[in-house]
Amino acid sequence: MATVHRKTIQRFETEGEAHFLTFSCYRRLPLLTRDRTRQYFVDAVNLSRERNRFDLWAFVIMPEHVHLIVLPHSDVKVSSILSTIKQSVAKRALLWLKVNAPSFLPQIEDLQPSGKRCFRFWQRGPGYDRNLRSARDVHEKIRYIHQNPVRRGLVDDATNWPWSSFAAWQSGIDTPISIDRSEVPVLSNSDDDIRSEYLRS
Repeated sequence: MATVHRKTIQRFETEGEAHFLTFSCYRRLPLLTRDRTRQYFVDAVNLSRERNRFDLWAFVIMPEHVHLIVLPHSDVKVSSILSTIKQSVAKRALLWLKVNAPSFLPQIEDLQPSGKRCFRFWQRGPGYDRNLRSARDVHEKIRYIHQNPVRRGLVDDATNWPWSSFAAWQSGIDTPISIDRSEVPVLSNSDDDIRSEYLRS
């Protein structure tokens, strides 16, 4: 009998280091195209911040995946942050589908290695996790996150994508999620040519 190998991820829980996180919807389906479901995600991030102390430096909600930059506080695990977010979104989204669109459920049905069937909102596994060890890394990834909708052709300008932290960084108004901008490391001359205006470009 063939052995099923699950994708694993190696996390380095180094205190004081931020994490660039990416996780996707099941089968890369565009399950985050509705404002309703995106709001579920916003609510889930806020819930996770209540339960797991961490700073949020940037985010973007794309149709089929999400990027976050977080700095866990002391003794807080990234896995706990993600578990709260993912479980909250999945629970609310699946409940809505069962009541309002049950015909869609077969598209997210998952046959697990054990033979058990379940409905899955998120792709199996923890997703992608990269430690950010310098101000340069942080600012590069913030810019990458903010430009994601533009690269995908969803909008012509990052300002026009409301489901990211771009507007919050640009205006100082925390919508749709509060950003801990005061905790983001300041760039210095030792950070090559990566400048803070990249957050806004």
